[in-house]
Amino acid sequence: MGRVTDLAAFSALLTDEGQTLLAALRDYSPAQELAVASRLRREHPAELVTAALGQARLRQRAVAKFGEQDAHRMYFTPGGVEQSTRRTVAEHRAAVFARLGVRSVADLCSGVGGDAIALARAGIRVLAVDRDPLTAEAARANAAALGLADLIEVRCADVTGVDTSGYDAVFVDPARRGGRGRIFDPEAYSPPLSWAVDAARRAPHAALKIAPGIPHETVPPEAAAEWVSDGGDVKEAVLWFGTRPGTVTATLLPGGHALTGRGLPDPEVRPVGRWLYEPDGAVIRAHLVAEVAEDLGGGLIDGTIAYITADELRPTPYATAHEITDVLPFNLKKLKALLREREVGTLTVKKRGSAVEPEELRRKLKPKGPHAATVFLTRVAGAPVMLLGRPAAA
Repeated sequence: MGRVTDLAAFSALLTDEGQTLLAALRDYSPAQELAVASRLRREHPAELVTAALGQARLRQRAVAKFGEQDAHRMYFTPGGVEQSTRRTVAEHRAAVFARLGVRSVADLCSGVGGDAIALARAGIRVLAVDRDPLTAEAARANAAALGLADLIEVRCADVTGVDTSGYDAVFVDPARRGGRGRIFDPEAYSPPLSWAVDAARRAPHAALKIAPGIPHETVPPEAAAEWVSDGGDVKEAVLWFGTRPGTVTATLLPGGHALTGRGLPDPEVRPVGRWLYEPDGAVIRAHLVAEVAEDLGGGLIDGTIAYITADELRPTPYATAHEITDVLPFNLKKLKALLREREVGTLTVKKRGSAVEPEELRRKLKPKGPHAATVFLTRVAGAPVMLLGRPAAA
């Protein structure tokens, strides 16, 4: 009965009265929800007000992924907001499909339609399939709200029973969360990764969205693997079929920079130089630190740490550069004295290969003063060190 009730409440949001309520709640403050709900229930059914408030909250959360304009026209479920693809990432994937000449895609496990929307906006016809009735209704409503209903067909079904032979490509985004949270075993995805790979092999082109932490050795040999970050945060990994088998790429959005592996050996370990480079997370996940190090003329500060050091500053979109002023063995008293001497009040703490928690360290140091600095807590040649520096000038 619960799902039936949810569907009825969702359908009520699509009525004229529901649309009026949603429009009125666009910019409401959740802190005032009780007062707003009490006022609205004097004029509208309580169930409809509850549904509208819930949808308004979801839309506000979705702004970060979809932007103001789309988020406040779209419809979401709680899981749909959390699991849907960020707009910039979905647009990047749709552009790749378009460059491959794909004109139709079977979007399996489509959720509320984030990827389907990007595909349709790229001029690609989409079959969006999800087995959850409420999620499918949200996807259908989103296609209509954004004027894409002619390009997006939504079907509520189990993806394992859908015939995709009439489509140029398949996109599968298996559920990677269960009742106990995030799922790390690819065979525990829903559907399992092995099923998704089989579906991909039967299509001219395919893309499988997977968790960024997937072991490289589990990537099928006929697939190309891509790790994608957006604004410096790693968002996903994708297995591409029908493209360039065996290639590994790190893609950085929103700039669209793409670094492809060249099969390089691990970089040499060398003493800390004037510059420290912090590779983007997608570069690290894709195991392409060696490629960046070679381009920068640098090496690693430690064989197990993904920090690159070099003696000269070279521009690169794949790593953030810092000028290092001090290299010291880890010592809290010395660091505190140094920060006090230099009047550092704004302290950025980064760590890699250290057990020290940045917030705890900042609390103990109590930085005070007009200047700023960055401290890296890491290892050099296996020993804990503090690297003090500042970001390279833009």
